[in-house]
Amino acid sequence: MIINNQFESVETAGKTAEIIVNADGSREKAQCRVVKEHFMDVYINEKLAVKLVCTPANLVELVMGRMVSEGYIDGEDDVESIYICNYGSKARVFLKNNTVLQETVENEPTCCTGNQVLLTSAGRELQRLSQADWKPEWIFALAEEFAGGSRIHRATQGTHSCYLSVDGRIEYACEDIGRHNAMDKVIGYVVMHGIEREKCILYTTGRVPTDMVKKVIASQIPVLVSKAVPTDAAIEMARRYNLTLICKAWPDRYEIFNDAEA
Repeated sequence: MIINNQFESVETAGKTAEIIVNADGSREKAQCRVVKEHFMDVYINEKLAVKLVCTPANLVELVMGRMVSEGYIDGEDDVESIYICNYGSKARVFLKNNTVLQETVENEPTCCTGNQVLLTSAGRELQRLSQADWKPEWIFALAEEFAGGSRIHRATQGTHSCYLSVDGRIEYACEDIGRHNAMDKVIGYVVMHGIEREKCILYTTGRVPTDMVKKVIASQIPVLVSKAVPTDAAIEMARRYNLTLICKAWPDRYEIFNDAEA
């Protein structure tokens, strides 16, 4: 795969003026740090596939992860090249064999009842996951790592984070204004570094509805952990597709909503 990334790193946070209003009615001028919002259009085989609103960092990983988690590709071997322009506003991806993309599936309410076939945004059928391999100490280590905070979030309080654990080792972490983007960046890292997905655990700082669960299942990663809460439909989807789902994960406790080993 050829990567041509012309986008130079930029500050992910900036300063702005603000007025602080206290309970007694007094006001004071101050400056605060805010997250920078970045816009990028992703073209796959010259066709506009997705418009992203993100934090301007790890853009190649974001593009790769989004293509995998939305079902456009299975992995790095499907990609001929990725080009990101010098402004980071356009990404051009060329797939091998000039693959013709299916029309994007509209995001309709997800239902896991009966034998209904669930599809990714690119129209691929979700596949049941292999059995998960995880240990309690790995989950607590991820929660501890999150408790330490991340760089942009410490400065702005405005990002979500996603962490990657492989065989109990925390291998990678990233931030973004969107929890979906942060997860896609980690998935992209997994794919680009040839990491065995069945050994991966993802830890997200965001809540877990069905669209987040669907991304993880489509990426064939067997364990999803969150500090936040899942929805009822997300739990149902996790059980149907054998995803280990652990939420409310903190350094001293966590709750298992589906254990694929059980």
